[in-house]
Amino acid sequence: MENQNQVKRNLKQRHITMIALGGTIGTGLFLTSGATISQAGPWGSVLAYVFIGIMVYFVMTSLGEMATYLPTSGSFSDYGGRYVDPAFGFALGWNYWINGAITIAVDLTTAGLITQFWFPHIPSWIFSGIATILIFVINVLAVGAFGETEYWLSTIKVITIVLFLIIGILTIVGVLGQGNVDVAANLTAGNHGFVGGVSGFVGVLLIAGFSFQGTELLGVTAGESENPGQSIPKAMNSIFWRILLFYIFSIIVIAAIINFKDPRLLNPNSTAVMSPFTIVFKNIGFALAASVMNAVILTSVISSANSVMYASTRILYSLGQENGAPKFFGRTAKNGIPFYALLATAVICFITFLTGIFGTQIYLFLVDLSSLTGFLAWLGISVSHIRFRRAYVAQGKDLKDLPYKAKWFPFGPMVALLMTAAIAINLDPSMLFSSHWGEGLALYAAIPIFLILYFGYKWKYNTKIIPLEEVDLSREK
Repeated sequence: MENQNQVKRNLKQRHITMIALGGTIGTGLFLTSGATISQAGPWGSVLAYVFIGIMVYFVMTSLGEMATYLPTSGSFSDYGGRYVDPAFGFALGWNYWINGAITIAVDLTTAGLITQFWFPHIPSWIFSGIATILIFVINVLAVGAFGETEYWLSTIKVITIVLFLIIGILTIVGVLGQGNVDVAANLTAGNHGFVGGVSGFVGVLLIAGFSFQGTELLGVTAGESENPGQSIPKAMNSIFWRILLFYIFSIIVIAAIINFKDPRLLNPNSTAVMSPFTIVFKNIGFALAASVMNAVILTSVISSANSVMYASTRILYSLGQENGAPKFFGRTAKNGIPFYALLATAVICFITFLTGIFGTQIYLFLVDLSSLTGFLAWLGISVSHIRFRRAYVAQGKDLKDLPYKAKWFPFGPMVALLMTAAIAINLDPSMLFSSHWGEGLALYAAIPIFLILYFGYKWKYNTKIIPLEEVDLSREK
């Protein structure tokens, strides 16, 4: 392979738009959403998704402003290093790469769990292994092949969710279902729709957050977009409706049709896990549709893993170019693919995947760990945007010249910053002082790892927080 160092801008407008709409919808919405209903009840889960949805909306508008101003494959890792502190960008990059490796492992495990619907007697890891090879091959091809694959898989996901919502609403109002579904009982189950009180709600915020993870992929794709100045703002304009329609409305429909005590929903004691989307069709009485839905969910999960593999590879590639990782990670093959970064990501995610085949308890732990690293990435985006905008004003630039201007500044990023920090700190601190302190340390592991990366880099290179007047606001990478 040639010692090249540039990715290629071959992602078209339709690729970016469809990846923004459905590229990252997968395991979080199609499987782990069942865990939020199981643990927090119908309205507890809906409230969790609304809470996280508001936060993600503000995070994405912040990322959109920076991504249109400076499109780069390193995305928020580059922004953190340029607008805050090189050590901050370094820590953000490695944190997100760790997040990606874990998330892909969760998706691969999910792919195996979903196939149990058809092949309950065949070990799920066999199908997970096949999915691993598939996404590696897709990512080895030129970025245009990745974009085309995600375009069609995302199209299938969007159409499926829209059809699901239509059928779900018809069931809720009594047109479908032959009276088999007691909507009122499902929505008021537990303590008037809430299970576990405040602790139950807080306990599922990480799981709900996992459902939204990957939305930041839009910032990474900017680095390989043909025309990021047009494609990113257009994609950003759909973010509010995507959160409302795909996530929150879907959870309301699921909660109305499935009782939170359904043993098929994902929870630490699950023995036969099934997607809540598939359960809905089975409850309605559409057995064939349930099988078709399961097939769609399987392709969606593989699509999600494919997207995260792409994003993680680009972050590692960017770290290699910025001397935050061995330089060979910053090299690309002739087709513009950072092969060494891709190979390293695939190897680590496969090792992580092996730890996730030992039951739903380990699986849910990986979900929580992935969610926490994702929350740290969102926190980094908010901090970087606040610094970017302050530096922009401090250096006398006109806000009207920004290609895309985030709404609600500074309220939006400040709210997102406080919400992400509060959730990250309040996971389950009592576990640290109980007999399960080892699990507690593992749960919070992402935070000390981030701090070690940050302060370790500062100690080695003696970096400082960049004064606003000295922040590099050029539009060249």
